[in-house]
Amino acid sequence: MDQKDKKILALLQKNARMTNVEIARQIDLAPSVTLTRIKKLEEQGIIQGYEAKLNPNLVGLDMLAFVLVKVIGPTDIEGRLVKIPGVQEVHNIAGDDCYLIKVRTRNTEALSRLLKENLREDHISTKTIIVLTTLKETTEMIVN
Repeated sequence: MDQKDKKILALLQKNARMTNVEIARQIDLAPSVTLTRIKKLEEQGIIQGYEAKLNPNLVGLDMLAFVLVKVIGPTDIEGRLVKIPGVQEVHNIAGDDCYLIKVRTRNTEALSRLLKENLREDHISTKTIIVLTTLKETTEMIVN
């Protein structure tokens, strides 16, 4: 991956709907060469897909929480965690807890229901951190 590829990645992260012609213009390459580079980045799995970023507040998902999950006994929690509606991220972590999950719901009642229905059992304990204000949230990665 060279500097042109890195610039393509930076541009697409800022605006995934940017046209191939506009990307080509900004990196000073022919559109056909640029498209070939983008396809190669996709085939290599560096570009995994394209998504629309939604404003959670405007779609009624005002509650953001992080939940630390500790598994105390045998359970197949990983398969369940990734399937819970509202869970945006699941991370296997080091430390006292086993997993950190990011959850968006409509309100505290919906969050409580999600936790009770999916994470309340004898072999699992949780600690929930409710976010009051988000100062920064991004999926952008700086590729060096």
